Amino acid sequence: MEWIAGDIGGTTSRLAWVTGESEDVRQRRFEREYPSAAFATADDLVRQFIADAHLPVSPDGLLLALPGPMQAQHVALTNLDWVLDAADMGASLGIPKVRFINDFQAAAAGVATLGAADVVALNPQPSEPGGVRAITGAGTGLGLAFMLADDGGRYRHYPSEGGHADFAPADDRQARLLEQLRAAHGHVSWERVVSGLAMDALYRFCSAEQNATPPDAPVDGAGLVTRAEAGDPAALAALDLFIDLYGAWVGNVALMLQPRGGLYVAGGIAIHLQARMQSPRFMAAATDKGRMRSVVERTPIFLITHSRLGVLGAIATAFAPP
Repeated sequence: MEWIAGDIGGTTSRLAWVTGESEDVRQRRFEREYPSAAFATADDLVRQFIADAHLPVSPDGLLLALPGPMQAQHVALTNLDWVLDAADMGASLGIPKVRFINDFQAAAAGVATLGAADVVALNPQPSEPGGVRAITGAGTGLGLAFMLADDGGRYRHYPSEGGHADFAPADDRQARLLEQLRAAHGHVSWERVVSGLAMDALYRFCSAEQNATPPDAPVDGAGLVTRAEAGDPAALAALDLFIDLYGAWVGNVALMLQPRGGLYVAGGIAIHLQARMQSPRFMAAATDKGRMRSVVERTPIFLITHSRLGVLGAIATAFAPP
């Protein structure tokens, strides 16, 4: 079988062409990363990838991991202006099998492909064999999925849209942030404060709190880090606030799912802010849960440092038995 597997993000998409007959015997033929916004449609992206691959064979199947709620293999992406339908895409591209899964469902599947060098323990607690696992992470948006072991010990992966649950502030400053975001957006989800999309808003909020004037142009995550390294007090405050919020969110996931098999934190932001994620500040925010503090303290929490998790999970899902 010739499969194209892809991890589609609001900012970056990575696709891989893999050949093989089972999940144990497969070979990667070609892989490439693209800026998602460079393409008007997902069809255009896949066509470009096939052209770039220059392979003498045609794909038998296409599996895409997509950010957004899915209904009957039809999805409007959350942070990208694309609407996809699996049947229509198969007909358009001439690919016999086209299947979509949630992007964090793919990330969950990718956990099984990781080695010890691909994770860092943020809360080094023993994992329970067969216990519930969860994965969450901030990229362009905020994803969440969970994993349950079946009778044979094989983990099944289940997506969610938990990142769009209502944001709840933990202190007066965060309450002021909520009011500012509510005035701008109406509903304020956790994704509004823990994601790449949140960075500019956090910087502007912290600038206002310090009576500083932010630049006219939006500031992304990389720009925020650069400003912080240059000693910008508002940028430093914004990064600290982001870590507080990220930790609080991870602690919420620990309470909601009690993932004794491991709670995994993924996404490019965590990788780039690894030193801050490993600081005491992150776990202090995660465990600040009042009477339920001990539940989070007992949860094994890991930071995934592998940058190709999503596409690895998409490949694993394409070749997995039903």
